[in-house]
Amino acid sequence: MSFTSLTSTQQELEVLHLRNRLFIHKDRNNEYRTPISSNWRPTFHVTAPNGWLNDPCGPGYDPSTKKYHLGFQWNPKGNDWGNVSWGNATSYDLVSWNRSAEPMLSPTTEYDHSGVFTGCLRATDIDGRSSGALTCIYTSVSHLPIHYTLPYVRGCETLSLAVSHDSGKTWQRLECNPILPSPPQNLEVTGWRDPFVGPWRRTEPDQQLYGFISGGIVGQTPTIFAYTVNPKDLREWMFIGCLVDVGLNFRPSRWSGDFGVNWEVANVFDLVSQEEEVVSRTFMVVGTEGCLLVKDDDRVMARTARTQRQQLWMALKAKPTIICDEENNDPSTNTQALATYSFAGIFDHGCYYAANSFYDPVTAQHVVYGWITEEDLPDDLRHGQGWSGLISLPRTVHLQVLQNVVRARNSELQSITSMETEVDSRGTHTVRTLGIRPDDRLRKLRDKARWVHTMQSPSLLSSQSSQSVIPLRTSKWEVEAEFAVQKQCTRVGIQISHSADLKSQTVISWDSCTETFTIDRPYPTYPGINHGVESAPHTLLTFRNDQGDEVEEPLRIHAIFDTSVLEVFVNERTAISTRIYLDEDRCFQLAFFAGRESNDEKCDSGAHAVLLRAQAWDGLET
Repeated sequence: MSFTSLTSTQQELEVLHLRNRLFIHKDRNNEYRTPISSNWRPTFHVTAPNGWLNDPCGPGYDPSTKKYHLGFQWNPKGNDWGNVSWGNATSYDLVSWNRSAEPMLSPTTEYDHSGVFTGCLRATDIDGRSSGALTCIYTSVSHLPIHYTLPYVRGCETLSLAVSHDSGKTWQRLECNPILPSPPQNLEVTGWRDPFVGPWRRTEPDQQLYGFISGGIVGQTPTIFAYTVNPKDLREWMFIGCLVDVGLNFRPSRWSGDFGVNWEVANVFDLVSQEEEVVSRTFMVVGTEGCLLVKDDDRVMARTARTQRQQLWMALKAKPTIICDEENNDPSTNTQALATYSFAGIFDHGCYYAANSFYDPVTAQHVVYGWITEEDLPDDLRHGQGWSGLISLPRTVHLQVLQNVVRARNSELQSITSMETEVDSRGTHTVRTLGIRPDDRLRKLRDKARWVHTMQSPSLLSSQSSQSVIPLRTSKWEVEAEFAVQKQCTRVGIQISHSADLKSQTVISWDSCTETFTIDRPYPTYPGINHGVESAPHTLLTFRNDQGDEVEEPLRIHAIFDTSVLEVFVNERTAISTRIYLDEDRCFQLAFFAGRESNDEKCDSGAHAVLLRAQAWDGLET
């Protein structure tokens, strides 16, 4: 794990003293005061007890106890990456968590002494019986370093199993570990790790399981190594081929991101449309390494100061012959991919990575967790707070189907590569994409909110009018807002004030001319903190209603803030996670605005929007 290096100017900063639990830093002109962990540690996100945290591991549901399990890579011995173990937390509702003080799996055997890397959870014994047992399938590591830029040491990553018969309290590794000793023999790989197991192509769970291991082929493509898994014996894996071959640094457009040269924590699953019962799509959600640096629209992106990777998704079209005949077909000689690219997008545009997921039988939805990083902090502050990284709030994904679509705000529909566009009988379009939203169970956080503010009467927002304002008293809040954005409006959004004088602000907004959603973060107290602009392509769609009128959808912003963590969802198809590190341990107000902030001659200075509704819950608690 690499972190942002300080510039030469920042390196001139001198730590003067530690006083009143504050770090004091000084340069030639200013003194900066920055609080440590007590003001930055979130309260309703999952964090490790101490030390370093990264990828979520083995999320899942145990029907025998009605508990959810959520693991995470954890270094309980230090606040840097290393000594990779699995931490564990359990919950009945995905809101309140009981966190174990000790690792559930530690690197203690010959085959995993260098790390217990990411994996998945099956709520069965290894024989597939639902007997109250739980089985973890994980990457066991015996050699470091491992990186896509280094020559791969065959056997450094293996596949192993551990089983619990007491609801996850204790775990026993199988004596036959590792069950897979290396990648397929005929392939030169960049990586081979992070197993994910589940049904595919809508097969029944007791009929066929598939195993997906992430990585890449040197000089050719990132990929997923696909296996059939015997549901009656989870030790039996049969390689059937590479899932896709998209080439190196495949980048369909700015709407879809850069698929890099190596993949990590790839999850593959099918989603069925609620609007079209017979329609389903196969999606993979994947962390991509080795992305090329791109400055879209000459903006200074926050990610330029972070590791060059992205959290992306891709819709796949499986080829008719995806299942090999194990008796007559040797998959090691098959160079054809099992599926092809259909359309793709960016799962999260901020400091979010290593998404891991599970199918929840309670809600019949697919739930996704991700790692929200601490990369924006310089090492001195990160070490000083004693912990690094956290797990995102749970998200559910769905096949979003939008019918009777006429156009996007500015872009041609067919140029938006994060959507599947199909002309219908009315001459309009059916648009399909991956929908992403916070899990509905998070609404439970609102039950103990101390202040609830509702604005239901439409309010005109323009460059000439005053802003609509909701006061805040805490740094733990949620807001849902809906705007009707007029054609001439150039920028619309929400200003979050972090100081009583309203000068320190985070601004989340949509630029209609460039079809770009941004989060502008305030200048931090300590200048070594990365506060670059988070940016995501986003557009609004126009529909034709039953009366034949053309109506544009509203801009819907849903934001959740927890101490230093901001997760934003826009129209359930754009998500951005970011970190905001400031002195104040509270926020002061939300201000809704619209105005002209573009030099584009096509944009009218009389720009305005209508705030159709807004509701905020202040003082969220578990």
